[in-house]
Amino acid sequence: MMSRRQSIWISHLVQRYQFGLLLCLFVTLAGCSEHHLSFLDPQGPIAAAQRGHYWFVVALSMVVVLPVIVLTPWLVWRYRYGGTAIYRPHWTFSKKMEWLIWGMPVLIVAVLSYVLWTATHALDPYQPLSSDKEPLRVQVVGYDWKWLFIYPEQGIAIAGKLMFPADRPLALELTSNTVMQSFFIPALGSQIYAMNNMVTKLHLAAGAPGTFRGQNAQYNGKHFHEQRFTAEALEPYAFSDFVEAARKTGVPMTRQRYEIFADPSTLSEAERIIDNGTNDGLISFSQVPEGLFEAIVDGPLLARALLPSGPVAMTPRNVSAVPKAPAGASIVPFKKEAAQ
Repeated sequence: MMSRRQSIWISHLVQRYQFGLLLCLFVTLAGCSEHHLSFLDPQGPIAAAQRGHYWFVVALSMVVVLPVIVLTPWLVWRYRYGGTAIYRPHWTFSKKMEWLIWGMPVLIVAVLSYVLWTATHALDPYQPLSSDKEPLRVQVVGYDWKWLFIYPEQGIAIAGKLMFPADRPLALELTSNTVMQSFFIPALGSQIYAMNNMVTKLHLAAGAPGTFRGQNAQYNGKHFHEQRFTAEALEPYAFSDFVEAARKTGVPMTRQRYEIFADPSTLSEAERIIDNGTNDGLISFSQVPEGLFEAIVDGPLLARALLPSGPVAMTPRNVSAVPKAPAGASIVPFKKEAAQ
Protein backbone atom coordinates (compact mmCIF):
# COMPACT_ATOMS: atom_id res chain seq x y z
CA MET A 1 0.00 0.00 0.00
CA MET A 2 1.12 3.54 -0.73
CA SER A 3 1.80 5.62 2.34
CA ARG A 4 0.19 9.00 2.96
CA ARG A 5 3.55 10.74 2.57
CA GLN A 6 4.10 9.11 -0.83
CA SER A 7 0.60 10.10 -1.97
CA ILE A 8 1.18 13.72 -0.94
CA TRP A 9 4.56 13.72 -2.68
CA ILE A 10 3.12 12.34 -5.95
CA SER A 11 0.21 14.81 -5.82
CA HIS A 12 2.62 17.70 -5.32
CA LEU A 13 4.76 16.45 -8.22
CA VAL A 14 1.78 16.22 -10.58
CA GLN A 15 0.58 19.73 -9.66
CA ARG A 16 4.03 21.18 -10.14
CA TYR A 17 4.63 19.61 -13.54
CA GLN A 18 1.08 19.36 -14.86
CA PHE A 19 1.79 21.63 -17.83
CA GLY A 20 4.66 19.42 -18.97
CA LEU A 21 2.58 16.27 -18.47
CA LEU A 22 -0.29 17.73 -20.51
CA LEU A 23 2.12 18.77 -23.25
CA CYS A 24 3.51 15.22 -23.44
CA LEU A 25 -0.04 13.87 -23.58
CA PHE A 26 -1.00 16.18 -26.45
CA VAL A 27 2.13 15.26 -28.40
CA THR A 28 1.35 11.57 -27.90
CA LEU A 29 -2.29 11.93 -28.95
CA ALA A 30 -1.32 13.99 -32.02
CA GLY A 31 -0.41 10.77 -33.80
CA CYS A 32 -3.74 9.09 -33.08
CA SER A 33 -5.76 10.78 -35.84
CA GLU A 34 -6.68 8.68 -38.85
CA HIS A 35 -6.15 11.73 -41.10
CA HIS A 36 -2.35 11.96 -40.52
CA LEU A 37 -2.08 15.63 -39.56
CA SER A 38 1.66 16.27 -39.62
CA PHE A 39 4.86 15.64 -41.53
CA LEU A 40 6.11 14.06 -38.29
CA ASP A 41 3.75 11.23 -39.24
CA PRO A 42 4.83 11.10 -42.91
CA GLN A 43 2.73 9.28 -45.48
CA GLY A 44 4.91 9.91 -48.50
CA PRO A 45 8.57 10.27 -49.56
CA ILE A 46 8.60 14.09 -49.46
CA ALA A 47 7.22 14.32 -45.92
CA ALA A 48 9.55 11.52 -44.80
CA ALA A 49 12.57 13.43 -46.11
CA GLN A 50 11.36 16.62 -44.41
CA ARG A 51 10.96 14.79 -41.11
CA GLY A 52 14.54 13.53 -41.41
CA HIS A 53 15.76 17.07 -42.04
CA TYR A 54 13.78 18.36 -39.06
CA TRP A 55 15.28 15.88 -36.61
CA PHE A 56 18.74 16.47 -38.04
CA VAL A 57 18.39 20.21 -37.37
CA VAL A 58 17.10 19.49 -33.85
CA ALA A 59 20.03 17.16 -33.12
CA LEU A 60 22.55 19.67 -34.48
CA SER A 61 20.99 22.45 -32.41
CA MET A 62 21.38 20.34 -29.29
CA VAL A 63 25.17 20.68 -29.70
CA VAL A 64 24.70 24.29 -28.60
CA VAL A 65 21.56 24.04 -26.49
CA LEU A 66 22.46 21.08 -24.28
CA PRO A 67 25.77 22.49 -22.98
CA VAL A 68 23.97 25.71 -22.06
CA ILE A 69 21.22 23.84 -20.23
CA VAL A 70 23.65 21.55 -18.41
CA LEU A 71 26.48 23.98 -17.65
CA THR A 72 24.38 26.97 -16.51
CA PRO A 73 23.22 25.41 -13.20
CA TRP A 74 26.68 23.84 -12.75
CA LEU A 75 28.40 27.22 -13.13
CA VAL A 76 25.90 28.89 -10.81
CA TRP A 77 26.59 26.25 -8.16
CA ARG A 78 30.36 26.15 -8.61
CA TYR A 79 30.86 29.91 -8.47
CA ARG A 80 28.26 30.65 -5.83
CA TYR A 81 29.10 32.94 -2.98
CA GLY A 82 31.00 30.97 -0.37
CA GLY A 83 31.92 28.18 -2.80
CA THR A 84 35.30 26.49 -3.14
CA ALA A 85 36.06 27.51 -6.76
CA ILE A 86 39.20 29.59 -7.37
CA TYR A 87 38.44 33.30 -7.57
CA ARG A 88 40.16 34.94 -10.58
CA PRO A 89 39.15 38.61 -10.76
CA HIS A 90 41.89 39.49 -13.31
CA TRP A 91 41.11 36.73 -15.84
CA THR A 92 40.52 38.31 -19.29
CA PHE A 93 41.16 35.93 -22.19
CA SER A 94 41.37 32.26 -23.21
CA LYS A 95 42.27 31.25 -26.73
CA LYS A 96 40.64 27.85 -26.28
CA MET A 97 37.40 29.43 -25.10
CA GLU A 98 37.40 31.84 -28.06
CA TRP A 99 37.86 29.01 -30.54
CA LEU A 100 35.06 27.06 -28.88
CA ILE A 101 32.66 30.00 -28.60
CA TRP A 102 33.10 31.15 -32.21
CA GLY A 103 34.13 27.93 -33.90
CA MET A 104 31.12 25.84 -32.89
CA PRO A 105 28.45 28.24 -34.26
CA VAL A 106 30.43 28.73 -37.49
CA LEU A 107 30.70 24.96 -37.92
CA ILE A 108 26.98 24.46 -37.28
CA VAL A 109 26.01 27.20 -39.74
CA ALA A 110 28.32 25.70 -42.37
CA VAL A 111 26.81 22.22 -41.95
CA LEU A 112 23.25 23.58 -42.01
CA SER A 113 24.01 25.63 -45.13
CA TYR A 114 25.27 22.55 -46.95
CA VAL A 115 22.28 20.45 -45.89
CA LEU A 116 19.86 23.25 -46.83
CA TRP A 117 21.45 23.65 -50.26
CA THR A 118 21.37 19.96 -51.11
CA ALA A 119 17.87 19.40 -49.66
CA THR A 120 16.45 22.42 -51.51
CA HIS A 121 17.56 20.99 -54.84
CA ALA A 122 16.65 17.40 -53.96
CA LEU A 123 13.13 18.39 -52.86
CA ASP A 124 12.46 20.96 -55.57
CA PRO A 125 8.63 21.00 -55.82
CA TYR A 126 8.85 21.54 -59.59
CA GLN A 127 10.93 18.40 -60.05
CA PRO A 128 8.92 15.24 -60.94
CA LEU A 129 9.26 12.31 -58.57
CA SER A 130 10.94 9.18 -59.82
CA SER A 131 8.38 6.46 -60.48
CA ASP A 132 7.77 3.64 -62.92
CA LYS A 133 4.24 4.97 -63.47
CA GLU A 134 3.07 8.16 -65.11
CA PRO A 135 2.01 10.86 -62.61
CA LEU A 136 -1.63 11.90 -62.33
CA ARG A 137 -2.16 15.48 -63.49
CA VAL A 138 -4.43 17.57 -61.28
CA GLN A 139 -5.02 21.30 -61.70
CA VAL A 140 -5.78 23.12 -58.44
CA VAL A 141 -7.64 26.44 -58.20
CA GLY A 142 -8.02 28.33 -54.92
CA TYR A 143 -11.19 30.33 -54.28
CA ASP A 144 -12.70 32.14 -51.31
CA TRP A 145 -13.01 29.75 -49.35
CA LYS A 146 -12.70 26.42 -51.13
CA TRP A 147 -10.53 24.45 -53.52
CA LEU A 148 -11.38 23.11 -56.98
CA PHE A 149 -9.48 20.09 -58.31
CA ILE A 150 -9.63 19.73 -62.09
CA TYR A 151 -8.69 16.38 -63.67
CA PRO A 152 -7.95 17.36 -67.29
CA GLU A 153 -7.31 13.83 -68.50
CA GLN A 154 -10.55 12.54 -66.96
CA GLY A 155 -12.72 15.56 -67.88
CA ILE A 156 -14.06 16.06 -64.34
CA ALA A 157 -13.57 18.49 -61.45
CA ILE A 158 -14.06 17.93 -57.72
CA ALA A 159 -14.46 20.39 -54.87
CA GLY A 160 -13.86 19.24 -51.31
CA LYS A 161 -11.69 16.19 -51.98
CA LEU A 162 -8.46 15.44 -53.80
CA MET A 163 -8.66 11.82 -54.93
CA PHE A 164 -5.73 10.02 -56.54
CA PRO A 165 -4.39 6.46 -56.92
CA ALA A 166 -1.83 5.53 -54.29
CA ASP A 167 0.47 3.85 -56.82
CA ARG A 168 0.96 7.01 -58.93
CA PRO A 169 2.64 10.28 -57.98
CA LEU A 170 0.75 13.56 -58.17
CA ALA A 171 1.71 16.35 -60.59
CA LEU A 172 -0.14 19.45 -59.40
CA GLU A 173 -0.51 22.79 -61.18
CA LEU A 174 -1.85 25.54 -58.95
CA THR A 175 -3.35 28.98 -59.32
CA SER A 176 -5.72 31.24 -57.42
CA ASN A 177 -8.92 32.89 -58.59
CA THR A 178 -8.62 35.39 -55.77
CA VAL A 179 -5.86 36.42 -53.33
CA MET A 180 -2.66 34.46 -52.70
CA GLN A 181 -3.23 31.16 -50.94
CA SER A 182 -1.02 28.39 -49.57
CA PHE A 183 -1.77 24.80 -50.57
CA PHE A 184 -0.62 22.34 -47.91
CA ILE A 185 -1.08 18.63 -47.20
CA PRO A 186 1.17 18.20 -44.10
CA ALA A 187 1.33 14.40 -44.16
CA LEU A 188 2.55 14.44 -47.77
CA GLY A 189 4.82 17.48 -47.35
CA SER A 190 5.78 20.69 -49.20
CA GLN A 191 3.36 23.57 -49.02
CA ILE A 192 3.36 25.91 -52.02
CA TYR A 193 1.67 29.20 -52.85
CA ALA A 194 -1.11 29.62 -55.39
CA MET A 195 -1.32 33.10 -56.94
CA ASN A 196 -3.72 34.87 -59.26
CA ASN A 197 -2.72 34.89 -62.96
CA MET A 198 0.27 32.67 -62.15
CA VAL A 199 0.92 28.91 -62.14
CA THR A 200 3.03 27.08 -59.58
CA LYS A 201 3.82 23.37 -59.56
CA LEU A 202 4.05 20.72 -56.87
CA HIS A 203 4.88 17.01 -57.02
CA LEU A 204 3.74 14.71 -54.22
CA ALA A 205 3.23 11.00 -53.64
CA ALA A 206 1.66 8.75 -51.03
CA GLY A 207 3.36 5.64 -49.74
CA ALA A 208 0.11 3.72 -49.29
CA PRO A 209 -3.68 4.22 -49.44
CA GLY A 210 -4.88 6.61 -46.77
CA THR A 211 -6.71 9.79 -45.87
CA PHE A 212 -4.88 13.07 -45.27
CA ARG A 213 -6.00 16.54 -44.27
CA GLY A 214 -5.33 19.43 -46.64
CA GLN A 215 -5.69 23.12 -45.95
CA ASN A 216 -4.99 26.69 -46.95
CA ALA A 217 -2.15 27.90 -44.73
CA GLN A 218 -2.41 31.55 -45.86
CA TYR A 219 -5.02 33.76 -44.17
CA ASN A 220 -7.51 35.04 -46.74
CA GLY A 221 -10.57 36.28 -44.90
CA LYS A 222 -13.26 35.44 -42.39
CA HIS A 223 -13.83 31.83 -43.51
CA PHE A 224 -10.14 30.99 -43.82
CA HIS A 225 -10.46 28.34 -41.10
CA GLU A 226 -13.06 26.46 -43.19
CA GLN A 227 -10.95 26.20 -46.33
CA ARG A 228 -9.91 22.61 -45.82
CA PHE A 229 -10.19 19.50 -47.91
CA THR A 230 -9.53 15.79 -47.71
CA ALA A 231 -6.86 14.11 -49.79
CA GLU A 232 -7.41 10.39 -50.34
CA ALA A 233 -4.94 7.94 -51.83
CA LEU A 234 -6.99 5.10 -53.29
CA GLU A 235 -6.38 1.70 -54.72
CA PRO A 236 -6.25 1.90 -58.56
CA TYR A 237 -9.63 0.21 -59.00
CA ALA A 238 -11.21 2.52 -56.41
CA PHE A 239 -9.90 5.58 -58.25
CA SER A 240 -11.36 4.26 -61.53
CA ASP A 241 -14.73 3.78 -59.80
CA PHE A 242 -14.51 7.31 -58.39
CA VAL A 243 -13.89 8.79 -61.86
CA GLU A 244 -16.80 6.86 -63.37
CA ALA A 245 -19.13 7.95 -60.57
CA ALA A 246 -18.14 11.59 -61.06
CA ARG A 247 -18.80 11.36 -64.80
CA LYS A 248 -22.22 9.79 -64.28
CA THR A 249 -23.55 11.61 -61.22
CA GLY A 250 -21.66 14.91 -61.29
CA VAL A 251 -23.44 18.09 -62.30
CA PRO A 252 -22.32 19.59 -65.64
CA MET A 253 -19.88 22.50 -65.31
CA THR A 254 -21.96 25.35 -66.72
CA ARG A 255 -21.31 29.09 -66.69
CA GLN A 256 -23.96 29.72 -64.05
CA ARG A 257 -22.70 27.02 -61.73
CA TYR A 258 -19.15 28.23 -62.12
CA GLU A 259 -20.19 31.81 -61.25
CA ILE A 260 -21.93 30.56 -58.10
CA PHE A 261 -18.91 28.49 -57.17
CA ALA A 262 -16.48 31.35 -57.82
CA ASP A 263 -18.39 33.76 -55.57
CA PRO A 264 -16.97 34.18 -52.04
CA SER A 265 -18.54 31.35 -50.04
CA THR A 266 -17.63 28.24 -48.12
CA LEU A 267 -17.86 24.83 -49.74
CA SER A 268 -20.98 23.92 -47.77
CA GLU A 269 -22.74 27.11 -48.88
CA ALA A 270 -21.92 26.52 -52.54
CA GLU A 271 -22.85 22.85 -52.24
CA ARG A 272 -26.38 23.61 -51.02
CA ILE A 273 -27.05 25.53 -54.23
CA ILE A 274 -25.05 23.71 -56.87
CA ASP A 275 -25.48 20.11 -55.70
CA ASN A 276 -29.11 20.27 -54.54
CA GLY A 277 -28.17 20.22 -50.87
CA THR A 278 -26.61 16.76 -50.71
CA ASN A 279 -24.44 18.00 -47.83
CA ASP A 280 -21.72 15.35 -48.23
CA GLY A 281 -18.82 17.81 -48.35
CA LEU A 282 -18.21 17.14 -52.03
CA ILE A 283 -19.22 18.74 -55.34
CA SER A 284 -18.59 16.69 -58.48
CA PHE A 285 -18.54 18.44 -61.85
CA SER A 286 -18.80 16.51 -65.09
CA GLN A 287 -18.35 17.75 -68.67
CA VAL A 288 -15.49 20.05 -67.73
CA PRO A 289 -14.24 21.71 -70.93
CA GLU A 290 -10.63 21.32 -71.98
CA GLY A 291 -8.51 24.36 -71.19
CA LEU A 292 -10.59 25.57 -68.23
CA PHE A 293 -7.56 25.87 -65.93
CA GLU A 294 -5.60 27.90 -68.48
CA ALA A 295 -8.62 30.17 -68.96
CA ILE A 296 -8.91 30.72 -65.19
CA VAL A 297 -5.23 31.68 -65.09
CA ASP A 298 -5.67 34.18 -67.92
CA GLY A 299 -8.73 35.79 -66.34
CA PRO A 300 -12.28 35.14 -65.06
CA LEU A 301 -13.93 36.46 -68.21
CA LEU A 302 -12.15 33.89 -70.37
CA ALA A 303 -13.18 31.10 -68.02
CA ARG A 304 -16.83 32.15 -68.15
CA ALA A 305 -16.74 32.48 -71.93
CA LEU A 306 -15.37 28.94 -72.24
CA LEU A 307 -18.26 27.38 -70.30
CA PRO A 308 -21.67 26.65 -71.82
CA SER A 309 -24.81 28.35 -70.53
CA GLY A 310 -26.98 26.15 -68.35
CA PRO A 311 -29.37 26.00 -65.40
CA VAL A 312 -28.92 28.27 -62.42
CA ALA A 313 -29.98 27.33 -58.92
CA MET A 314 -31.34 30.50 -57.33
CA THR A 315 -30.67 34.15 -56.72
CA PRO A 316 -29.06 36.23 -55.32
CA ARG A 317 -25.66 35.07 -56.55
CA ASN A 318 -24.05 35.85 -53.22
CA VAL A 319 -24.36 32.36 -51.79
CA SER A 320 -22.93 33.45 -48.45
CA ALA A 321 -26.24 35.15 -47.80
CA VAL A 322 -28.26 31.99 -48.36
CA PRO A 323 -29.57 30.62 -45.03
CA LYS A 324 -29.09 26.99 -44.13
CA ALA A 325 -32.01 24.76 -44.94
CA PRO A 326 -33.72 23.26 -41.86
CA ALA A 327 -33.47 19.54 -41.25
CA GLY A 328 -35.81 17.59 -43.51
CA ALA A 329 -36.47 20.51 -45.85
CA SER A 330 -36.11 20.02 -49.59
CA ILE A 331 -33.93 22.20 -51.80
CA VAL A 332 -35.40 24.06 -54.76
CA PRO A 333 -34.33 22.18 -57.91
CA PHE A 334 -32.53 23.79 -60.81
CA LYS A 335 -34.64 25.61 -63.37
CA LYS A 336 -33.56 26.13 -66.94
CA GLU A 337 -33.23 29.69 -68.10
CA ALA A 338 -35.37 30.89 -70.91
CA ALA A 339 -33.69 30.83 -74.30
CA GLN A 340 -32.29 34.19 -75.27
